Order: sequence, then structure tokens, then C-alpha cells
Amino acid sequence: MPELFLLILGFIGLIVIFKGVKTVPQQQAWIVEKLGKFDRKLEPGLNFLVPFIERVAYRHSLKEFAYEVQEQPAITRDNVTMMMDGMLYLRIIDPVEASYGVSDPIYAVAQLAQTTMRSEIGKLSLDQCFEERETLNANIVTAINMASQTWGIQCMRYEIKNITPPATVLKAMELQVAAERQKRAEILQSEGLRQSKINMAEGQKQEVVLNSEAALTDQVNRAKGEAEAIIAVAEATAKGIELIAAAINRQGGEDAISLRIAEQYVSAFEKLAKTSTTVLMPANAGDAGSMVAQALTVFDQIRSSRDATPSSPWGKPGA
Repeated sequence: MPELFLLILGFIGLIVIFKGVKTVPQQQAWIVEKLGKFDRKLEPGLNFLVPFIERVAYRHSLKEFAYEVQEQPAITRDNVTMMMDGMLYLRIIDPVEASYGVSDPIYAVAQLAQTTMRSEIGKLSLDQCFEERETLNANIVTAINMASQTWGIQCMRYEIKNITPPATVLKAMELQVAAERQKRAEILQSEGLRQSKINMAEGQKQEVVLNSEAALTDQVNRAKGEAEAIIAVAEATAKGIELIAAAINRQGGEDAISLRIAEQYVSAFEKLAKTSTTVLMPANAGDAGSMVAQALTVFDQIRSSRDATPSSPWGKPGA
């Protein structure tokens, strides 16, 4: 009997020791109550409890976890009913508040996220709901954190997964998108035609300008060429006249020029007779000597007139 009693006591001792030794995993927090009242928070590692007096009332994970918010209807500012769902990313920052501040913290935060989402959607129009999704998410996170300060839970992020408008609204949006794209296509096409016409007009303008500049340059070059030709002919004529005058002043020059004039006079009458059917001939056309004498008389008169012409407005010296 004594041995049996000792065996029973040893067995009870093992049970007590087993129930009094607790190993808390990393990133977890256990709440211990002593006789039904909060006593302490167990840290990760080996911990000891007093059996039957102390017990682990709550176990909380300190890791960030995701919670799916169920799909729910929401009415926008322009009275469009949409179905929306989302994802909550939560983390327990105070295990004691999470244990005694609210009965079910996850459920409470999820319900708060749904009501806040409906409230924020009611402030926006349909188009703004799609355009300002990031602002909507930030507003929901701020509202949840303000309300859950006494719950020991922090909302890290909130992401809207799907926004599903009614079928009629969705069809109208598709038509609107198609019309907008058609409008952009027509605008781009008109701008292309406009730019094409502008380019063609600019090209024609430049063509006219270049043609006029080319014509001007051609006229200037022709005028310069004609002027240079006239100057060259005049210079050649003047030089020839100077050479003839110099030749006349030489010894025997007057006789030579007289003979030359006579030859040209006779040759002129010969060509005139060949090229014309009606010729006005002098009375003594058969007398070549008289014709030569007449030509020399003309030359002598020209020379006499030149010698009689004064070289200055005051006449010849000594006159």
C-alpha cells in the first residue's frame, strides 16, 4: 500500500510539473491569468506556471496576417451600386488589449473595414472610384487605425481587390471608352490631314520662293554678262579706234586710209547692187575714178572738220 501511494503521488507530481512548464514559440505572446485575473504576458521561450492556479487564457501570433473582406454592395455619390471586396493586412501590437479590449478583434476589424469602405465609396463618384483607388485604400486604413487603438491591432494595409459595377453601367462604360477612342482616332486623323496640308503649302511656298530667287539670279547674271560684253566691245572698239588713229598719224597713213576708204566705198556699191533690186546710183557711176575721188573728198572734209574743231572752250592757243 505505501508503495502504491508513493507511485500515485509521483504520477500526480509529473502531471503538475508537465502542466506547469510552458514553451512559448517565437513571434507569439501568451496571456496568463491567475485565478481568473490577468497576471502577465509570457515571452517566447521556457516559462513556468503554477498548476491549477495559473492558466494560459489567450494565445496571440505577432506576425502580420491577411484577412479577406467579403464582397459587399456600396453606393457611390452618383447613386451607382457596386460590388466590392478587399484584403486586410493586420498585426497585433498589444496582446493584452487584443485579449481584453474586444471579444473577437479580427471580426471587429473586418466589420469596421466594410463599413468604412461603404462610407468612403459614398463620398466618391463612379469614375473617382476607379481613379482614386490608392486614396480610398489610405483613407480606409486611417479610419481603421483610429477606431482600433483600444483593440491592440494595427491595420498595415488595405487593398481593394475587385470593383464590379452593374451590367448596364459596365456596358455604358464600354460604349464610353469606345466613343472616346473613336474621338481620339478622328482627332489624330484630322491633325494628320491638317499637318499634311500645311506641309504641302510650305513646300509650294518654298518652291515659289526658290524659283523666284533662281529667276532673279538668272536675270542678274544675264545683265552682268551683257554689261560685261558691252564693256568688252566698247573697250575693243576704243582700242581699235586708237590703233587706227595712231596708224593715220604715222608717215603714209593718210594715203593708206584714203585708199582704204575708196576700196570700201566701191565695195559698198557692189554689195548694194547684189542685195537690192532698186539702187540709187550716182550720175557718174560708170566712172570709178570719180567715185574714188568723191570718197576721198568726204574723208578730207571729215579731217578738215576735226582740225578746225577747237581743243578747248577758249579755242586754239594763240587764236
